[in-house]
Amino acid sequence: MSKERDASANDSTATFTDGHGNGASNAASAAVSGALNDGRDDFPIIVHCHLRWDFVWQRPQQIFSRLAKKHPILFIEDPVIAEGEPHLAIDEPYPNLVRIVPQIPQHLAVNADKDAEIFLPQIRQALRTHPRLVGRFDQPVHWFYSPMPAPGYMGQFGAVGVVYDCMDELANFRFAPADIADRERFVMSNADVVFTGGYQLFDSKSKLHDNVHVYGCGVDVEHYSQARNPATKIPDAVAATPGPRFGYFGVIDERLDYELISALADRFPEASIVMAGPLAKVDPNDLPKQSNIHWLGQQRYEDLPAIVKGFDVCLMPFALNEATKYINPTKTLEYMAGGKPIVSTAVADVVRNFVPLVDVAYSQAEFLDAVERAWRKPNADLLAQGVQRAEDSSWDSTVESMRNDVQQAVWNAVPKQAAA
Repeated sequence: MSKERDASANDSTATFTDGHGNGASNAASAAVSGALNDGRDDFPIIVHCHLRWDFVWQRPQQIFSRLAKKHPILFIEDPVIAEGEPHLAIDEPYPNLVRIVPQIPQHLAVNADKDAEIFLPQIRQALRTHPRLVGRFDQPVHWFYSPMPAPGYMGQFGAVGVVYDCMDELANFRFAPADIADRERFVMSNADVVFTGGYQLFDSKSKLHDNVHVYGCGVDVEHYSQARNPATKIPDAVAATPGPRFGYFGVIDERLDYELISALADRFPEASIVMAGPLAKVDPNDLPKQSNIHWLGQQRYEDLPAIVKGFDVCLMPFALNEATKYINPTKTLEYMAGGKPIVSTAVADVVRNFVPLVDVAYSQAEFLDAVERAWRKPNADLLAQGVQRAEDSSWDSTVESMRNDVQQAVWNAVPKQAAA
């Protein structure tokens, strides 16, 4: 039985310069005349991601489910602990997207560099021989979400360009590896283009790279608008709870303010506080225990609109800490597409991007009052504006713009590499 590997196992203190000889600098110059330079627009993409494809459906899944319509995607996850010799689990969980999950025994799970030492030869072999891979990933664009594997893999696949999509400030998260900031600097020094998930991140990363683009949260409007469809049935787990319902969906982790959630349950004992999502890096025993708080666990992406339909008020009860300093929650627009009032704590990107469509509270008392106001007297005009804002912020248009930025960045790198 496999289990998720503890992020703290990737605790290496190495210093990184240019990866492997001179092969890591903005990818391999031998591939300059490859996929993008000969006019192809279906170039393959190799992705390293710290989030599991089958976890909560969020930014990486939204982006690569769309890119996979035009580009072969190889989605490489972090290793998981498993018995037996190190090996690769390879499948195709989404059309034109192949996933590799390295499997490693506990005694070999030392750090990210050891992972690469073990699995890079196996991945190369799979690219030459595995029927799902052979011939599909020559001269790819190399795309990183986590900087941890970059020193071990950068420059090893004949890539024509490097992308760093910084969706969070991972160094601020609980159990972050000690050297993750060093590894991020390494990725950025080799990247042709950097994307950020919000303006706070853009302000930070644009000081370190000259080609940074901010792409905040998008939304699958067609999917979440099902919450406004009279035919959509509220799931039994939600429908069985007494109303009014104040709800949240997403990961249950160190970014939430559990004292605030507890205070909400105490203020409205007649209401149900519905928390839908998987636990990560928090002890279940530390969660608030009031009987009107309902912890539903991880939910299928397909069911989220129906869950939102059951909410009277959508919650974003984030703690204001280092882990939330740079977040731009994707659920904001998803709630809006569902036509629901939203109350949030004062997360910087929410304040900057979504006031007054989101009622932002600066204290616990303000948050509780805002929830009552949104429940008893929802503002129809603001709800309609929220729906329109969601419709203007589709993932389809966001991903197409990102794709164009990648093409432009790699085209610009071609003459520089040729000259070198």
